[in-house]
Amino acid sequence: MLKGFRDFITRGNVIELAVAVVIGSAFTTIVNTVVTSIITPVVNAIGGTQVEGTVGFPIIAGREDTFVDLAAIINAVVVFLITAAVVYFIFVVPMNSFQERRKRGHEPEPEAPAEDVLLLQEIRDLLKAQSGRP
Repeated sequence: MLKGFRDFITRGNVIELAVAVVIGSAFTTIVNTVVTSIITPVVNAIGGTQVEGTVGFPIIAGREDTFVDLAAIINAVVVFLITAAVVYFIFVVPMNSFQERRKRGHEPEPEAPAEDVLLLQEIRDLLKAQSGRP
């Protein structure tokens, strides 16, 4: 049972996924900081006021705890898009090109015909030889 678990964990895909999760979560912190420190102030400068808490609508009028903050949603979407783009262009594109180069270097050799196919080909050749046809 432990050997099966070890084999599962040491497969390339599982390790690559774990590395991607760790890098993604660490990178999300950087992106959040960039969005909070650079993008949000630029949006506030364009909008003329602090956007967070002002772009949205209350579900129940007069109750701040029912306010749907669209600025926070937009902020989360921007963080996601930046994170996804960086992960794609820094990790996925180079990995795909590396795998493509590796595939081009190692063309799989054609498989030898199965034993029954070889036997059938031999029978065919013998029948052709007996009938006198080329």
